[in-house]
Amino acid sequence: MERPPSTESEDGTRPKADLRRGGSLGGRAPFRPRRFPERQKRGEEAKHRAGEQRNRIITLGRFLADIAEWEWPDAPARRLVFTRDIPKLPRPLPRYLPPDQARALLAALETSPNRLRADALLLLPATGMRIGELLNTRMSEVNLREKRITIIEAQKTRVGRVVYLGEDACKALKVWLKRREPEKEYLFYGQGRQRLSYTAVRVRFAKYLEAAGLLHKGYSLHCLRHTCATELLNAGMRLECLQQLLGHSSIEMTRRYARLTDNTRREEYFRAMARIERGESHGHYRRDLELPPVLEAQELLRPHH
Repeated sequence: MERPPSTESEDGTRPKADLRRGGSLGGRAPFRPRRFPERQKRGEEAKHRAGEQRNRIITLGRFLADIAEWEWPDAPARRLVFTRDIPKLPRPLPRYLPPDQARALLAALETSPNRLRADALLLLPATGMRIGELLNTRMSEVNLREKRITIIEAQKTRVGRVVYLGEDACKALKVWLKRREPEKEYLFYGQGRQRLSYTAVRVRFAKYLEAAGLLHKGYSLHCLRHTCATELLNAGMRLECLQQLLGHSSIEMTRRYARLTDNTRREEYFRAMARIERGESHGHYRRDLELPPVLEAQELLRPHH
């Protein structure tokens, strides 16, 4: 039986096939990568997100300004990129679970026989941790006596912080600590691996949402962090304290939750609307009102999109 001709060259190396033109190697059919239209569509859409557009336009504007300052021959004679050309980033409100839906989800978690993933999920709305931070938590970073967890390095900001454990969280954590294997390094771990995987938690989270009748809502794991922040603000926590607890680098990030829980704005609206509905919107009720101080006026006039 004759052997097929060798595809090796004289120096012992194999020639590269021109796959782009349908070439083959050793008589084999040319490699044709599989195409995933949906994945390609998502990738194309991701390229045109507002954040990426903004960064590209800013970079272009700085480049043009630099070459004009360096007096390059090809530099444009006039300014081409202006502030109005930079797209504004979207500022959506954080998605959180209303109290009745949060209670339904907690009931599904508390009755689950799979305590590993259920207890992990119970800590998210109780501490405000990111899911990655929770999965990276080591036993040495948990202090039940002081009711706190130390995050050595935050997943997003690379800055450490401390989060605290309420009574319900401590109770759930104590139950889990009695069941877990003491030799494991991480607080939550998976089968045959050091840490519990994100995929395992996400899949189980979807099952709990289904059990609570909330699967159609499209909640993500990060919504549990938003739920914690919203409830803490509703309970009276100051914005500056919440910023430190969540690990936000800017107070503006934390202020998004204030747009959800601004009871003062709500009361002002219904008070004014009641006057309008009573036919008192012709200025008679304004004569006894005093203008707020300058600082309060600036706060009231802060844009809320």
